[in-house]
Amino acid sequence: MLEDTLAVSQEQVEEMPSLNHSYICAQIMRQLLQDEKIQPLPELTLDVENGLTPDISVFPKEQIRPNFFEDVLKVKDLPVVAIEVISSSQSIQAILEKAKLLVNCGVRTVWTVEPYGRSVFVINGDGKKLFHEEVVESEGIRVDFSKVFSS
Repeated sequence: MLEDTLAVSQEQVEEMPSLNHSYICAQIMRQLLQDEKIQPLPELTLDVENGLTPDISVFPKEQIRPNFFEDVLKVKDLPVVAIEVISSSQSIQAILEKAKLLVNCGVRTVWTVEPYGRSVFVINGDGKKLFHEEVVESEGIRVDFSKVFSS
């Protein structure tokens, strides 16, 4: 019984977002929301695998039509860009594997933001690139990470 409690507690700690994680997500959302052609959505579960939930999923605005009488728990349409922000309690390797999985399932591009190195790993069908505190643009979606990382 105690072992089960410890296992659950450890899982919860590993997935616990941090202050830096939340701050970076908010700064990214602030920039994305300025673009009228896209709809960024935080913590949206996609209908891939057993349900994967990127920190931010970015869709063309016309693709998102909420129905307030009937909700959707797992969205079948895939975002053009998914963004993951690594928390201090997460493994970089695990998040990069999630990014590869998202691309293999049909998401065009995944940005993985690593706060300590102020880096952004961009993964898509063409390969991988690494950016440091600069503008990242994919699929017409643009974020200036020098602004994201400024405090």
